[in-house]
Parts: sequence; C-alpha cells; structure tokens
Amino acid sequence: MLRFDTFHSRGRHRVAQRKRIKLATRKEIEAIKQLLLEHYPDSVTELHYRNLYELLVSVMLSAQCTDKRVNLITPALFEKYPDIPSLAQADVEEVKEYIKTCSFFNNKAKNLVAMARMVMEQYHGEIPLDEKELVKLPGVGQKTAHVVLIEYTGANLMAVDTHVFRVAHRLGLSDAPTVEGTERDLVRKFKTDLHRLHQAMVLFGRYICKAVKPECDRCFLTEYCKSKESFKAR
Repeated sequence: MLRFDTFHSRGRHRVAQRKRIKLATRKEIEAIKQLLLEHYPDSVTELHYRNLYELLVSVMLSAQCTDKRVNLITPALFEKYPDIPSLAQADVEEVKEYIKTCSFFNNKAKNLVAMARMVMEQYHGEIPLDEKELVKLPGVGQKTAHVVLIEYTGANLMAVDTHVFRVAHRLGLSDAPTVEGTERDLVRKFKTDLHRLHQAMVLFGRYICKAVKPECDRCFLTEYCKSKESFKAR
C-alpha cells in the first residue's frame, strides 16, 4: 500500500505532475459521483467490529496498516480487552504484545490505553460521538474521527486516506498537495452522500485504481481519468 509519506516524499516531481493534470469539470464531477454510488451502493468498512468501542480501536490500528492485518489482530485483543474499562486498566506492554504485528505498535499501544483512560475519566466511559470531542482523545486525529462517524452514524463527512487521495488526484477531483486540502476539495465538489463516497473511493482505490498496476480494464471511470499517461493503462 502506498503511504502518504512515500507519496509526498517524491517532492517537486509529484507536485509538478499533479499541476499538469487537468481538473474535472462540474459535469464530470457529477458523473463520477453517480458512477461511484452506483457501483458501491452499500459500501461499508472492511474492518470487523461489533460496537463503537471495537470500531474506534480498529480504526486507530488501521493507520498505515492494512484492514486485513487489523482484522487478524483484533479478535485476540478484544477477547482480552472487551470494552473501554478493561482497556483503561491494561498494561501498555501487554497491549503491545497483542498488536506487535501492526505498524507503529509501540505508539498505538500507548494511545489505545491513554484513549480508554481519558474516556473513563472525562466521558464517563462513553465514547463521544462528536468530532470536536473525539479528536481530543489520544491517537485520534481528524481522519480517524471522520471514519468512525461515517461508519457508525452515517455522518455527511469525508475522510482522506491514501486510496482516496490517489483516486481524487487521478480523476482530477483535486490538485491539493495535502490530505486536508484534498478533503476540502472533495467536500466542496461532492457536497452530499460524502459518507458513501468516502467508502466507495476507498474500495475503488484498493481494488481497481491501485497505486501500482491499476486495473484499468476493470475501471468504470476510465473516461474521466486525468492521469492515464502517467502509468500503463491497459
């Protein structure tokens, strides 16, 4: 999976390349939106969870880690720590053992325990379903908060991960060099159904519009792609 840091580390060449890509017209944006919604009408996260607690933990673990890997880790983790109170009492070193095959597991273990403790101490054991409150929790940034709210409440929000970033730029939906700028562009241009479009773009980027060897023969958005010349389109 292509990470943000890898993508941006290519510096000026990438920025120049993005600037050369023609942005999508209003008509094209609407067509892209409708096709994404048609092809992914009931898209949801591929993370496995049974409640808000498990969703939040899974999303925190998924940062720069595949959903597949997270789904392998969480069953044992949730058996040991089934809720916020048990995780709040956990020893960080023990948590590390459960998530050690996940990227950045040291920091993630510290954040998971700190998050649970803060929820217990400041939110009476209830995970807040408010963006301003969620981002106060250790290890929870805007993207994590948005993913949780999109998945759990169907909030009209956009979250930009590496897949969404790549798809947005290849389709000319944004030429912003940052995640935050790309999110603003998508929100402004799509306006509605953002929760469905977020997950649609994730799945489209994960399985069709891949970072390496995109499957252009399966793509239903080929005519709107602005960057076919930058890779071998079949």
